[in-house]
Amino acid sequence: MHPITAESFAIIDREVGDHSSSPEEYAIIRRAIHATADFELLNLFEFSQGAIAAGITALQHREPVIVDVRMVQMGIASVLKGLRYEQIACALDYAPAQDAPLQPGTTRTAAGMVALTEQYSTGIFVVGNAPTALLALVEKIRLGNVKPTLVIGVPVGFVAVEEAKQALAEVNVPQILVKGRKGGSPVAAAIVNALARLSKVD
Repeated sequence: MHPITAESFAIIDREVGDHSSSPEEYAIIRRAIHATADFELLNLFEFSQGAIAAGITALQHREPVIVDVRMVQMGIASVLKGLRYEQIACALDYAPAQDAPLQPGTTRTAAGMVALTEQYSTGIFVVGNAPTALLALVEKIRLGNVKPTLVIGVPVGFVAVEEAKQALAEVNVPQILVKGRKGGSPVAAAIVNALARLSKVD
């Protein structure tokens, strides 16, 4: 670990103090705090039972990793390359062209996520930016078209964000989410990178 990162983690540990998270949960939360300097995240994470173990196992078996936007893709590329991942599928790469018409109420990212669920029936699905992509993914889960090994649902913002997270919470799938409006691509990338380090795969 780089000395600056180690010192940053030590500062986070001191400021957090006592907490009720498990060591694995805290490893993820601490990396998210490190990426954002937002200590409120300590109390906003929700982990479904077995979610962390599911994510670790998926990475150890190099199951597909599907993300909504390129910021998440770039944020996890170097760590996953170390796990011998050759490709991280990004919804925007499967989205309609910029000038192509979209169904009312949808977005290019959501359309790209739908296309990816047709190609990948399982894997780790990561949404760090677009709540519409998370809503589209949840709908495919409800229909039984896709069965993710893990969903990381941490979109950020004001429009449809809390709705999307609530929709995810209501489906029976291993999941890690951040309650409320907070989250974002740095948080999503931090979660995946923490899982990769917990997986102990070289």
